[in-house]
Amino acid sequence: MGAPAIAASIALAITAGACGTHSTGSRDSGESGSTAGAASKTVGVTLLTREDEFYRSLEDGLRKAAAAHGYKLIVQSGDRDLAKQQSQIDNFIVQKVDAIVLCPVDTKGIGPAIERANAAKIPVFTADIAAQGGRVVSHVASDNVAGGKLAADYIAKAIGDSGQVGLVGENDVQTTIDRQRGFKDALAVHPKISLVAQLDGQGVRDRALKAADDLLQAHPQVAAIFAINDESAFGTLSAAQARKKNIVIIGYDAGPEARRDIAAGTQLKADVGQQPGLIGQKTIDAIASLFAGQTPPATIAVPVTIVDADSVKAQAAAKP
Repeated sequence: MGAPAIAASIALAITAGACGTHSTGSRDSGESGSTAGAASKTVGVTLLTREDEFYRSLEDGLRKAAAAHGYKLIVQSGDRDLAKQQSQIDNFIVQKVDAIVLCPVDTKGIGPAIERANAAKIPVFTADIAAQGGRVVSHVASDNVAGGKLAADYIAKAIGDSGQVGLVGENDVQTTIDRQRGFKDALAVHPKISLVAQLDGQGVRDRALKAADDLLQAHPQVAAIFAINDESAFGTLSAAQARKKNIVIIGYDAGPEARRDIAAGTQLKADVGQQPGLIGQKTIDAIASLFAGQTPPATIAVPVTIVDADSVKAQAAAKP
């Protein structure tokens, strides 16, 4: 659909009264929920990506909670493409969904699309990544500033509170900006540790590998690197292994692949563990609260923890 057609459709949807009874007719295979009929609610979801295990787990949490409430879900992936995600939101507006869940591809760039949903009187909720611009009812995410601090504290202990440290980050989304801020703020209380480089790996493995390789080449004495998600950690690990660098790497997410690398004794020594399924569940619970006439909290923080070899082994031993 071209831009004029989308704009016309949005205008028609707003004129018809987007906050009235929403259509619950036949939808695609992305639906979830056990009830049908005029009383059921439909929630449009646009994820950052489905390539990361984290977002697949978040989607699973959304689906389970939506099924429990009898909501229908239309789940799509923005695939790290701002224009694509904007189009998905516009389509949700045309379809007159009852709420939108958004994991922004671009924290700032998604603002105008949120404003269009606001104009259509469709409540918007963000999960994992915050947005700037427009009105968001609730933001549900890990406490990422605290997670960055946990990473800094782990590294400080692992390298004996002294040495050079690098950061492979991502600068386009608020979630990873918060992790980086927490990390750097926590390092500031360790005067013998210096952050010698911060490079943008854009949150994906191949670019993180290049960023980490550049970092290790420019700073051969680096003792540890914080990578802001698992994909960045895997790229950093590949760079360290290629250069035969015995450094400490700490990632963020603690998905199955990361846990295997941690348990195997690689340079990836630990991760900040999130609970993406719980983020999905709490997002749907916040939507249910709004539908019930209540006011959900503006910010809902989900705890994080350090996952290292000891905790991975303990968890494996506890399984029946």
